[in-house]
Parts: sequence; C-alpha cells; structure tokens
Amino acid sequence: MPQLDFDTLIIGSGLAGLTLALNLAQSKKVCLVTKQALLDSASGWAQGGIAAALSEEDSPDAHIRDTLAAGAGLCDEVVTRYVAENGPRAIEWLITQGVPFTRDQNNETGYHLTREGGHSVRRVIHAADTTGQAVQLTLGEKVRTHPNITVLEHHIAIDLITSAKLGHPDKNNNCCYGAYVLDSTAGRVDTIAAHCTVLATGGAGKVYLYTTNPDTATGDGIAMGWRAGCRVANMEFIQFHPTCLYHPHAKSFLISEAVRGEGGLLKLPDGSRFMPWHDERIELAPRDIVARAIDFEMKKRGLDCVYLDISHKPANFLREHFPNIYARCLELGIDITKQPIPVVPAAHYTCGGIVTDWNGKTDLDNLYAIGETAHTGLHGANRLASNSLLECLVFGQAAATDILRQRSMSAVQLPQWDESRVTDADEEIVISHNWDELRRFMWDYVGIVRTSKRLQRAQHRIKLLHEEINEYYANFRVTSDLLELRNLVDTADLIVQSAMLRHESRGLHFSRDYPDLLPQAQNTVLKR
Repeated sequence: MPQLDFDTLIIGSGLAGLTLALNLAQSKKVCLVTKQALLDSASGWAQGGIAAALSEEDSPDAHIRDTLAAGAGLCDEVVTRYVAENGPRAIEWLITQGVPFTRDQNNETGYHLTREGGHSVRRVIHAADTTGQAVQLTLGEKVRTHPNITVLEHHIAIDLITSAKLGHPDKNNNCCYGAYVLDSTAGRVDTIAAHCTVLATGGAGKVYLYTTNPDTATGDGIAMGWRAGCRVANMEFIQFHPTCLYHPHAKSFLISEAVRGEGGLLKLPDGSRFMPWHDERIELAPRDIVARAIDFEMKKRGLDCVYLDISHKPANFLREHFPNIYARCLELGIDITKQPIPVVPAAHYTCGGIVTDWNGKTDLDNLYAIGETAHTGLHGANRLASNSLLECLVFGQAAATDILRQRSMSAVQLPQWDESRVTDADEEIVISHNWDELRRFMWDYVGIVRTSKRLQRAQHRIKLLHEEINEYYANFRVTSDLLELRNLVDTADLIVQSAMLRHESRGLHFSRDYPDLLPQAQNTVLKR
C-alpha cells in the first residue's frame, strides 16, 4: 500500500477526537482512525452530562473550587481556571452543533441542570441520561459527511513513527511523523504520515476485571506515547465509579452519578443507610470517598453489592430523567420506581496520562494528546464528576487552535511496515489467557485499597507478561488482540510504577501502608 498523507492524523473517535476534527476540517486535511466503528468510544457511554457554570447561581470560581476540592491538592489551578472559564463557550458550541440537551423553561438558561457528587450547585447540562450518546451522534454525523475528514474504521494504531525510531541522532528534539496502523478487516498495516499526530484514544479501564468502560478502553494512546518517549504522570489515580449495576447480565452498565444527585440513597441489604457514617456530604461526596465507603461496607459485611434506592421519587420523574437506566434495569427485572438498584464500584476513569501543555502538546514535536489519554493537570488526584467531557471539548478546541497556527509542511516519506521476518501466530489462546490474568491480578492487587506487598506481586506478574508479549510481538504478525494486550500491559506497568512511588494516601490512591497525607502534594511523573 502507498503511504497515506494528511495534515493531521487523529487516533481515536471519542468527543476529544471529534471536536478536534471538526475544528480543523475547514482548512486541514484530516484522517480520523478508530479501532471499531466511529461511535464506539467511552464518550458515547457517558450518562450524566457536562459540567459548566451556566446558571446565575453558579460561576467559574465556584466550579474551580469544587474541582480543586475533589482533586485533593493536585489540580493545576491555572489549568483548572482555563477549563472552567472556557466551559460555557464549549457548551454553546455544542448547542450550535445541534446537540439536543434536555430543556427546562423554569431555568433561566433554558436547559435542565442536574447536580452530581462534589458539586456545590446544579451545573451539569445533559441530554436525559444518555448525554454522551447524544453528543457523539450529533458530532459523528458531521464528521462522517465532512469532505475534508477521512474516517478509517476498524483500524488500530500500532506505534508512532518518530525521528528517534527512524535512527535520527538528536534525541533531544524527537519528532513525530505519523503512525503505523493495522487495518483489522484487511489484515494489512498502513503507513500514515501527518504533519501533526493526535492521541485521543481514551483511558485504560479494561486493565481491570470490572469496569464501566467499553472494550475499546485499552490504554492505546498512553502506551504508544510512553513507548515513543513522552512523560507520563499520575497513573496511580484510577477512578472507580461507585455505582456500576451489579447483575450477571449487565456488562459494564453504569448507574449515573445523577441518580444520587436527584436524591438516590445508598443502602445496605437491610435498608439502612451507611454514607452518613463516612462523610458529611453523604451520597454527594466525591467519587473516591463514596467508592471506598462501598468497598469498606462490602468487605466488612461480606456483601456482593450494596443498593442505590431512588424509588421514593415519583415514577414519572424517574422515567423522564433516567429513561435509559429505567429501561435497562427493567429488562433485567429491576423496576427502579419500586426497587433499589444493586450496585458495586468499578474502574471508570484514568486521571493520569501523557503529560501535555494547555494546547495538548506533548514532549515530542508535532505530537498532541487530548481527552482521557492526556494529563493536563485538571483532575488532580480525583476527577470531579462530569469534568471529563468538558476537558475533551476545551482541549480539543485548544489543540485545534494551536495546530491551525502552524505552517503546513509536505509529508516525509516513511519506511513501510516490515513483516518479512514474522509468521502467523500458532497459539492465539495465549493472548486471551494473558489478558484474563492481567485483569484479575490488577483488580486484586491494584484496586481501590492497595498495599506495598500487593503492588510488588502485581509488578512481578507484569514483568513476566512483558517478556511473553514482547517475544510474541517479535515473532508473529500483529493482530488487534495482541496490540491491545501489549498496550494494556504497558499501561498496567505505568499504574503500578506510579503507585509504588506514592508513599501517602491521596485522592484515588489509598494505601494501607501509607494511610496519611503528606504535607506537600506532588505529581508522580515517569520518564523513560
């Protein structure tokens, strides 16, 4: 196959990638690569909404205070202000694109705003309880039909092509030229060259056995950026969403934070509440506190789950505000208007990632990272609810502005992918076994509550998996499953390395060996 040349290559089709593509496409030739279908991303699974100071009772300063409080001392205050102040403008852009947010004529904004854990006021704009889906459908249609955007579905990036990998001697000025990408349908590796390459692949929830994330969340961008020489920060801070539906047939189904925001109560099997014993903010405490409280009660009492009860609200209210949750639970025999919902915590969001500046620029020239893949400094040690889609919007637009400022350059001729010394795999069952082993020991040893001994056990197993996978990668043709497993193991290694370096308990990282908070908050930054 001849080399494919573009002005900008975007790897990932979540909200960050779609926002960037649409903001570039008026003057740039864009290629958007996604490893499944265009709309298959964690963004599309987001239920609650997008946080922004839109009402008269709210302000960017109040949004900043709530974000900093949730972030446990590690948010970058300047970045947080930048995001909060640009939030309303980002929402206005979505409205002009046609996103059908839920209306409320009794609110001066004209839209219904809900409240979630950690927020001091109602500031979360939403489209019923399927906000991510509504946003992705609206922007996805515009991306798919735009003449300057080429969408390559069922394509998974293998690795970035950098000057260091091409043998250029100056490692202090490493530059990205594009990426090698596997066409999963054709079984062919394409070489894609671009003046700017953007990692927007989302997080790494699938490194854990239980997660609210889709199957696409395998840490691809974080792992590729790390292998290419980017710094990675704060990977120990994995957010566990407190309320994932507990049911044998409910794979990764999230019960939105907004259910608690609208009055849902967490209860034990006997119907008694337990959050008042753990935090004065009760059900609306930040996610790390609520998740640890549930984990504590389940382990103390030997429970399989706890219960989220909103049946005291009018049935019509629940069907109107949570139609997707109501319908899915009803399919499984749970009527939320009459019964509590069984819930457990599950891995939900990767707060750390590739270190970037305000414009999404990484340590490599012409390489950007945006969305959950990036570490911007916004989330600190714990992300405030509904700040994730906001971050995608604000930094997607910021990266577009920076890329548009750059002078266009002709593409560099890159070497083709070399498969001359590999063969087809003879035992692909090894991949599924290794994937299962990884997710189980990460859940057992690197979960909500950690110890040094558990982390050491995980590190030992990761080392063995690394050796097996590197040997497999070197000798056999690449497949989507192999690439995802390789990225997950690299990402798991970064999580464990970071956790072992943090000798305190802060935000989402809780260690029994280091239960106290250090007087000075510092980021954990890893460098190759």
